[in-house]
Amino acid sequence: MNRFRISKFKNTTPKIPKKDGWISDIRAGSFTSVGNHIKSSCRLVAFNTEQAGGGILGLASLEPGSHGEWTVSHIPCHGDQVTDFDFSPFDDSLLATCSADETVKLWHVQAPEEEQPSSAEVTLTPGEGRLETVLFNPASSGLLALGSSHRAQVWDSSRDAPLAALEQHPDQLQGLTWKQDGSLLATTCKDKKLRVFDPRAQLTPVQSAVGHQNHKDSRILWIKDSDHILTTAFNQVREREGRLWDSRKLSSSLASVSLGNASGTLIPLFDPDSGLLVVSGKGDSVIDCFELNDSEPYFSQVSHCLTEAPSRGVAMVPKLALDVSSCEVLRVLQLTDSFIVPVSYQVPRKAGQDFHADLYPDTLGQTAAMSAEEWWQGENRQVQRVSLHPDKRPKPGATATKKEPAKREPSSGRGKEEAPAGCSSSSSPMTTPSSSAAPSRSPSSTSGLSSGFLPSPSQSTKAIQSMLGPSSKFRHIQGHVLHRDTHFTNLRGLNLTTPGESDGFCANSERVAVPLAIAGGQIGVFELSQPGKLPDTALPTIQNSVNVADLCWDPFDTHRLAVAGEDAKIRVWQVPKGGLPKGGLCHTEKIYSLRFHPLAAGLLASSSYDLSLRLWDLEAGEEVKQLRGHQDQIFGMAWSPDGQLLATVCKDGKVRVYDPRKRAPAPRATGGPGRVGVRGQYLLVSGFDSRSERQLYLYSSQSLSSGPVATTSTDVSPSTLIPFYDPDTSVLILTGKGMSFLPKTECNVPDVEIARALRLTKTTIEPVAFRVPRVKKEFFQDDLFPDTEVWWEAAMTASAWLSGSNGQHRKLKLRPKDMAPVSEAPKEAPVRKYMPSSYYLEEKTDEQKKEELLSAMVAKLGNREDPLPQELFEGVDEDEWDD
Repeated sequence: MNRFRISKFKNTTPKIPKKDGWISDIRAGSFTSVGNHIKSSCRLVAFNTEQAGGGILGLASLEPGSHGEWTVSHIPCHGDQVTDFDFSPFDDSLLATCSADETVKLWHVQAPEEEQPSSAEVTLTPGEGRLETVLFNPASSGLLALGSSHRAQVWDSSRDAPLAALEQHPDQLQGLTWKQDGSLLATTCKDKKLRVFDPRAQLTPVQSAVGHQNHKDSRILWIKDSDHILTTAFNQVREREGRLWDSRKLSSSLASVSLGNASGTLIPLFDPDSGLLVVSGKGDSVIDCFELNDSEPYFSQVSHCLTEAPSRGVAMVPKLALDVSSCEVLRVLQLTDSFIVPVSYQVPRKAGQDFHADLYPDTLGQTAAMSAEEWWQGENRQVQRVSLHPDKRPKPGATATKKEPAKREPSSGRGKEEAPAGCSSSSSPMTTPSSSAAPSRSPSSTSGLSSGFLPSPSQSTKAIQSMLGPSSKFRHIQGHVLHRDTHFTNLRGLNLTTPGESDGFCANSERVAVPLAIAGGQIGVFELSQPGKLPDTALPTIQNSVNVADLCWDPFDTHRLAVAGEDAKIRVWQVPKGGLPKGGLCHTEKIYSLRFHPLAAGLLASSSYDLSLRLWDLEAGEEVKQLRGHQDQIFGMAWSPDGQLLATVCKDGKVRVYDPRKRAPAPRATGGPGRVGVRGQYLLVSGFDSRSERQLYLYSSQSLSSGPVATTSTDVSPSTLIPFYDPDTSVLILTGKGMSFLPKTECNVPDVEIARALRLTKTTIEPVAFRVPRVKKEFFQDDLFPDTEVWWEAAMTASAWLSGSNGQHRKLKLRPKDMAPVSEAPKEAPVRKYMPSSYYLEEKTDEQKKEELLSAMVAKLGNREDPLPQELFEGVDEDEWDD
């Protein structure tokens, strides 16, 4: 039924004005470069011109002057060809240019009829040869992405060195694009590959895949603020095509559309508000318009516009400059040899009367969401949206005032920063100077406590609660971040690209290990007994030599750390000695996650991209078991508390239970992908349903084939819930990535603390205490603290377990010696409770209440039959009146 999709833009019509509405008196350049050769702000249009060998840019106003004519001026920018340029999304007058002379310059250009600046405000020298692309960050002020022949860089215009120089491409860089929130960067290359970078986390791609099958020029655009990417290029038979990709899975494109067999490079332009995509090829006399949809069919053609002259380049006019009174939803500027032709796309509606709000959702404003320094420190903020209603849209100069910018020479000087708000505001490109910072960014989902443990009780929720044990004593449990003097602060260079199967860091009762985004796969190791501000340099680290995929502490040796590397090897480190690994334990592919056996010392389980589970004897330094049966990526695994079974949850939607000492896995069951935890004979799996709601599934390990025993929904969030189950209290705590729970002996029992964890943020490590509010804290709450298992001590050796033995942890009493149990506290005398008067009144009829009220009134007034006082006076005889 998607063929009958209703769209308000399906009848959008391109309209080309007469020649007196074109910008004339220009001489467009015919240079070969990655750039579009024309760009527009809300007030100005810049374009390549043939004058002076290409080192000069042409400049015209977007709208004609008072006499209906355009003035064209020129700016001498570079000593060689201007290969690309871009207007700042937050300042209509700020123009960045790059050139074959290997420099980047920032200009504050004036209206064409005014005198243009003779020198640039900022000059950057990347030193990477000929520069091909320059692009402002869409969310941060003063931040630029530069593309040279083989490398992309990120620059803060106030600094003299790049913030990040990404991994060099093996061939010519052809396209560059920012995600709408400014967090990610995507490129296309002549080697046919599409790459996605997180510049603040690592210099290598976080995703890469083969894109189009031809090495000819390709272009790339990020679609809206989603995970979709659009590329245009050529296929194997040299036909032009457009492809839509999911940046989270680049193995294959979502959809493609054929765009003819001409030889000109395609230039895609996209409007995120309407979803309209405009495509035109260099040298073409055609401009095609499509509507991009979120589902099949992804591409819906809207119009096919024939122009009078072939295109040298095309540009899209910002949304704030459109004429909403004529229902104009899009305007494209076509650069030809002698003209700039505006093509207006309008929806046929009754124009000039009402504002059609359904055609004009709020659009991105012109106030930066953050500074370059804040972006580099890991902030992710959205640019504030503004209304396009004529009475509500920002007025030019309403809130922004222009300051005289501070000029800077190529090697020194700093400028000032001002956040513009109006359509014609002006500000300096430089940010407030500060020291260089290492990349640090919060994960896509905030690490820490979830908003609640479980939703309001439903039938499924009650079923889960009844199986996990009583929880009434803990319904008021509270999590508190402990005092700042227990925190590790100034944590820099956190590695934010560990796989989703990894918790991101690990901790035991003595120390915490944190992967860092430093070359060589370094791991910071910090002693919990020494909290405080971490030094800027010389952190205590392990040189793992490759990036970390997962890591975990040996539960029976607080000095031993197992690390899975991206080279498919497991390295075991003895802390604090450090040094070389004791042995090289290898899969054939990259490793997903690691889990130590809960009872046997030195027994480690690992999962890998080779779709296998392997058991390792660390003392012997060899593989002892290999388990197979998975058909896709393993999302999570967990040992049963008795160490006899190993459960996994897989991307193919199956939950599997293995008895590793036997050959065949137990029967499989359908379940949502996510994380798995084991409690007795039950498995708790967290995942997502078809509506992207986070779900909890409870399975019986004895009857997986019958499906989940109970399910419940929590909320809608993209991050996977990580379950932590406390068998002593039957409390289930659901967290995001970045929480590590400590042994029960770390809890402050007198303060009724039932769990203690460490929370990893982008710059700190913070202890979190979970407490139950109680009144009689002078007594030991023995109903909350049963004898706990000492799971941090081994119950047997790995060889004993492999030979078939089963062990059990010893029990430990948590009651302090100087505290009496609350069950033995002296009983207080019962206090008699009196019912309210309404309780007694409700037991009587209305007639009884009426009689009682009347009696009370009579008693107050006295008896009605009693004589009046004057009747008691004695009078005189009748004969006495005669006298």
